[in-house]
Amino acid sequence: MKILVLNGPNLNMLGRREPQIYGDRSLDDLLAGLRSAFQDRVEISALQFNSEGALIDALQTAWHEGVDGVVFNAGAYTHTSVALHDAIKSIAPIPVIEVHMSNVHARETFRHTSVIAAACRGVIAGFGFDSYRLAIEAVLSCKADIPQ
Repeated sequence: MKILVLNGPNLNMLGRREPQIYGDRSLDDLLAGLRSAFQDRVEISALQFNSEGALIDALQTAWHEGVDGVVFNAGAYTHTSVALHDAIKSIAPIPVIEVHMSNVHARETFRHTSVIAAACRGVIAGFGFDSYRLAIEAVLSCKADIPQ
């Protein structure tokens, strides 16, 4: 099974950006932990882009390459991007799980609304790096719904 872990703007700064919210570990640390945890069950590829268009291209490429699921932290684009919403819908029935390390509902009001959530299979937020592990578990639980 192939899963894409797709990260949006500023997530390349994990470990440096607001460590009181996101912790002191890097994106590389996150990905190494996920690959270790799922090494026998899942092939994990990972991409990070700061630009919206590159994220759309990555979603479309995932569909063309037969990815089985996407774990997607769209960062700030979560709250603004109709284009990402439409890109997620365009790759259905591939399950896309929206993920956030922080509990966005306990933060600034503008973070309470997700433009992409309605296009995603589900949303996991507030568990730090564990949010990504839980999202991969969610993709695995959707396996019966994924076309072979």
